[in-house]
Amino acid sequence: MATPAQPSGKMRDALRAAHLYYMQDLTMEAIARELNTSRSSVSRLISYARDTGLVDIRIRSPFELSTRWEQDIARLFGVAAHVVPVPSGSSDVDRQDRVARGAARILNHYFDSNMSMGVAWGSTMSAISRHLVPKETHNSDIVQLNGAGNTHTTGIDYASEILRRFAESYAARLQQFPVPAFFDSAATREHLWQERSMRRVLDMQARLDIALFGVGSPFADIPSHVYIGGYLDPEDYQTLSEQGVVGDVATVFFRADGSTDGIELNARATGPDFDVLRRIPRRVCVVSGASKIAGLSGALAAGLITDLIIDEAGARSLIDSAGGAPRTGPVTIVDMTLDDAEQFSGAVRE
Repeated sequence: MATPAQPSGKMRDALRAAHLYYMQDLTMEAIARELNTSRSSVSRLISYARDTGLVDIRIRSPFELSTRWEQDIARLFGVAAHVVPVPSGSSDVDRQDRVARGAARILNHYFDSNMSMGVAWGSTMSAISRHLVPKETHNSDIVQLNGAGNTHTTGIDYASEILRRFAESYAARLQQFPVPAFFDSAATREHLWQERSMRRVLDMQARLDIALFGVGSPFADIPSHVYIGGYLDPEDYQTLSEQGVVGDVATVFFRADGSTDGIELNARATGPDFDVLRRIPRRVCVVSGASKIAGLSGALAAGLITDLIIDEAGARSLIDSAGGAPRTGPVTIVDMTLDDAEQFSGAVRE
């Protein structure tokens, strides 16, 4: 049997400092004396313990068990919601970054050893991957949900970097899906899906414990990668517009009511069929900003989401769009740490 890796000296010191500080309520000065070091060194050790996931701090409201917005979303849509606080004046990039940081922390409570998680590439997943808190798991897999190649690039650099960060953060096996985002014909996809090498990944997708994805939207303030990355031709934009598409999940498109029937491009897409996706026990959607609410509403209508991570402005807009009165009041932050397609848009609006 392999000998478990021993923690480094810094990790041992950080663990001890964190235990003394959080569990025994010692002051920084008392800890410094016990460890024979300075107060500033103790502060750095405790910060290191938080940043590396050795310490997990949760904030719970003394007034309510969950936020009013989370309760409203649960009541209106039947999903578990985590509302991430973001200052109202934040830029779209900062808003996405704050939500991604919160999502990265929450994921550590969802994903563990002997589990598999499917990840869809995209701008939101890229942001989350940069904030992941290392958590060592065993016998776990990170599975690519949809292909990334197109006529201009293999997509390997973009998608693989996102997936690699997830795999390294969780010490998990990486299962890539080396196919284009869209085939030139539905027949090509049908034939390739019969190959054993492809079936292996498709079978893994069908047995996932968690699916993690954002919502692609032609209206987003931060353009979704599929609409600007060279994946769609002008004819595709026009067809999607004519067919009433409001967004996509893992490059599978849907309308405002969640329907997908008759959307031609889906027959060539490599993302999981929604019937497959809906069978995954936990389906985590991460969204920031009010500009994606139309797409998010469609994904909710399609029954694709069990857990939603969203910012305050997005939560208010979502509740308002469903006819529920947005509430104001103190925000409860659950399971959070202290550290906290121009072309297509034009086609749709014309």
